[in-house]
Amino acid sequence: MKYFRRAKHNAPGLSDRSRAQVAGLTDRLRGGLARHSRTALVAVTTSALAGAGAFALLHQAAPGEAQPAAVDAAPSVAITPKAVTGFLADALAERQAIAADSASRADRPAASPSPSASPSPSASPSPSASPTPAKPKPTPTKPVAKPKPKPTVVKKPTPAPAPKPAAKPAAAPKPKPKPLWTIPLPGAQVTSCFGARWGTVHKGIDFAMPPGTPIHAVGAGTVVSAGWAYSGYGISVVVDHHNGYLSHYAHMSQDMVSVGQEVKPGDVLGLEGTTGDSTGPHLHFEIHEGSMWNQINPAPWLRDHGIAISGC
Repeated sequence: MKYFRRAKHNAPGLSDRSRAQVAGLTDRLRGGLARHSRTALVAVTTSALAGAGAFALLHQAAPGEAQPAAVDAAPSVAITPKAVTGFLADALAERQAIAADSASRADRPAASPSPSASPSPSASPSPSASPTPAKPKPTPTKPVAKPKPKPTVVKKPTPAPAPKPAAKPAAAPKPKPKPLWTIPLPGAQVTSCFGARWGTVHKGIDFAMPPGTPIHAVGAGTVVSAGWAYSGYGISVVVDHHNGYLSHYAHMSQDMVSVGQEVKPGDVLGLEGTTGDSTGPHLHFEIHEGSMWNQINPAPWLRDHGIAISGC
C-alpha cells in the first residue's frame, strides 16, 4: 500500500522536470537578473528551496522500507544533500554580494546633478559597473564689454572781459575867469576920498602903498594918454573903457604902457610914486564920465562894478 501511495506521487518524468526547473532557476540566478530586485531574489530562492526539499522528500525512502524502483526508464540523477547545500551556498553568496553592493552604493556620496550634464548613451546597464561622471559643458563666458570712452568736452575759452575804459583824468579845475573889473591898488589904504578938501574940491580917491607898488587897470580898454601929459598930475595914464567912462591914474614914478595899447583888467600900467603935486607916495585915482575932465565920485562907481571900497 505504501508503494502505490508513493508511486502515485512519483509520476513518470517528474524527476526530469524538477531537474530542468532547478537548472533553469540556477541559470537565472547566476545570470544576474536577481541583482536588480531583492524581492525577485527572495521569491526565487524560496521556490528553489521548496522545490529542492520536495525533490529530496520524494526520493528519500522511509526508515525500514526499501527504495521503490523508478517507473520511467530514463536514467535518474540522484541529488544528494551536498548538492543542495552547494546550491544554497551559491544562492546565499549571490544574495550577500547583492547586499554588499547595495551597501556600498548607499555609502557613496551623492553626486550633485549638473544641469548641463546629459546621461552618456554608452553607460552599461550592469549594476557592477561604476557610472562614469559626465563632464560638465563649459559655460560660455560673455566677452567683457569695454567701457566706452567718455567724450572729451572741450571747454570754450571764456572771453576776456573787455577792458574798462581808463578813467578820464579829472579835469583840471578851470581857472576862475578874471573879473571884468578890479581894484587898481590891491591891499592899499584909502587916505583921502572924493569931495572938498583944503578949500578946493578933491576930484578922486587916494590909495597909499610903499613906493614902486604896481598899479593895475580897473577894466579892459585902450590907453589914450601916458607920461607927463597934465599939469599937477605928474606921470599919469588914462584908459578909455569904451562904455562912456575913462579911468585916470596919477603921481606914478614910472609908466609902463604907451598910447593906443589895449589892456585887460589887472594889467600893470605903471609903478606908484609921488610925482606932480603930491605930499607923499600914493595913487590918485579918478573916473571921468562921458568926456575928459568930467570927474565923478569913484567910490559909488567902483561899488557898481563889484569893487568894495572902505572908508569912502
